[in-house]
Amino acid sequence: MSSIATKIATATVNRTYINAPYSYVSIKRLFEVSNNYRRDPPANLNPSWAVGVQRRSDGSILSKTAANAAPSIGIIQKRQLSSIPAVDSGRSTVVPDFSAYRNKSDAYASRTFAYLMVGTTGVITAAGTKALVTDFLANLSASADVLALAKVEIDLSKIPEGKNVTIKWRGKPVFIRHRTPSEIAEASSVKLNELRDPQSDADRVKKPEWLVMIGVCTHLGCVPIGESGDYGGWYCPCHGSHYDISGRIRKGPAPQNLEVPAYDFEDDQKLIVG
Repeated sequence: MSSIATKIATATVNRTYINAPYSYVSIKRLFEVSNNYRRDPPANLNPSWAVGVQRRSDGSILSKTAANAAPSIGIIQKRQLSSIPAVDSGRSTVVPDFSAYRNKSDAYASRTFAYLMVGTTGVITAAGTKALVTDFLANLSASADVLALAKVEIDLSKIPEGKNVTIKWRGKPVFIRHRTPSEIAEASSVKLNELRDPQSDADRVKKPEWLVMIGVCTHLGCVPIGESGDYGGWYCPCHGSHYDISGRIRKGPAPQNLEVPAYDFEDDQKLIVG
């Protein structure tokens, strides 16, 4: 009995992580140890769940696992004195730190700004180019007044035989002569070897009685005077060039005949120049 009291006193004074705190359970355990009372089942008495587990020759379990191995002092120490900090219930969600993967420079921001500037410049350039090309093509096309004068209609019934009429076409004077039969015969009788600019009368008219020419001297651009000159046709007062009744150069400095414009007869009484 004295040994039990001594053990109780020793256990009360020497408290460790095994026997502390001093309690009823610890005193009961001391009594069991002093009387050699074993609560653990014998090694050969296996639990019912240990079916199919490898055993030793004496019948005890051979493979010890976390389910059948008795706890040791080291395990108890780890359970009671673990160095792993407890999980804070208020901060249970741990957000990973990705600061090491962040881009340390502002290269992407500069690149985005550069792309924006390039795209804006491209749009502005395309719009300016479109406007420039549109204006250029509009300037190339003829204006309304030019288109209005591109073709001129003349009523031939108002031009008597043996008379000249001057009209304006594309900024130039155009002579229209209603020739008489004698004038037609005279123009047709001229030999080509006598002409500076050889051209037959038939090549210059579509109808013998109607002569259509641009009234600009081929020398320096003066306007000749009709029904005058040495050949009864046109005379240039600037430098003295003489044209016959077919508008061919016969005398003076002019190098070529009077030009014949494009024209056509819509009917017997209407002429279209242009």
